[in-house]
Amino acid sequence: MTTDDIRRWRTELALLLGLAEAADAERAAARLGLSAADLVPEPVEPSAVRELLRYWRGEWFMLWMLERDDPELNAYVYASALATDTIRRDILRGVPFGPGNPGPVPVHPSLAGTPEPRLRLADSPHGVIGELRRARTMGHGRSAAALVSREHWDAIAAADRAEPLPGYARWNLCVRIDCPPSLRAQFGSHPKFTRRLLRAGVIDGPREYVSRLRPARKVLTDLDTGRAAFPHRLEEARETLAPLVREHLGPRPEAWAVCAQLLPTFAGTVPELIGTAGAIAG
Repeated sequence: MTTDDIRRWRTELALLLGLAEAADAERAAARLGLSAADLVPEPVEPSAVRELLRYWRGEWFMLWMLERDDPELNAYVYASALATDTIRRDILRGVPFGPGNPGPVPVHPSLAGTPEPRLRLADSPHGVIGELRRARTMGHGRSAAALVSREHWDAIAAADRAEPLPGYARWNLCVRIDCPPSLRAQFGSHPKFTRRLLRAGVIDGPREYVSRLRPARKVLTDLDTGRAAFPHRLEEARETLAPLVREHLGPRPEAWAVCAQLLPTFAGTVPELIGTAGAIAG
């Protein structure tokens, strides 16, 4: 692999180098032929942020973006094909997604005057909890769960503790991207349930994203885009990867060279990439 090839992946490599001790990162960058300028992050283009919402697992990037309570990011989410009518409704209502934000969130000028999407059970006389208790089919559970907004979650948790909600309601609530993790845990902690959530694409956050998703190159690219899309969640990913980088790559320039060679075509996760590079160099 030439220096020019390595520079093609300098963004992803710079992210990993930033997790190493400063002196180790300096030696590794020199071994890779990267200059200080190569390691300076470039501005994230809006098109890259929007691209996060166009493929599998994009729902979780959507949640992390919504947590910013940024009108421009909300407009990107609203325009995404992944956004549900419930999310679009809450964006138009200025509902905050960020923890501790009482709201309301300003609506982006491009969405001003947009009518709210019509939800199927919006006029139900039974209310949100009543419709969740009436769910006896997957379709009914999905329509009932679509009614839920931020102010309903505490009442739903209390209602489920008093008398467990039907399974169809529980499932459609727990796959909502904004379902509180504590409520998801309340609905089920059995390993079989956890595996089912994973198959459905439900992940807890950036820690699980960097630990389970693949290929490594794409995950690292997404984390770089996260500097603009979800900067408040990046530390979780760094805390997961930093110990691995320091253990397996750390002060070993040859291990970094192997990592750079593997990166473009490696099919596994980021932790697997780091561990494999260290093992080969060792």
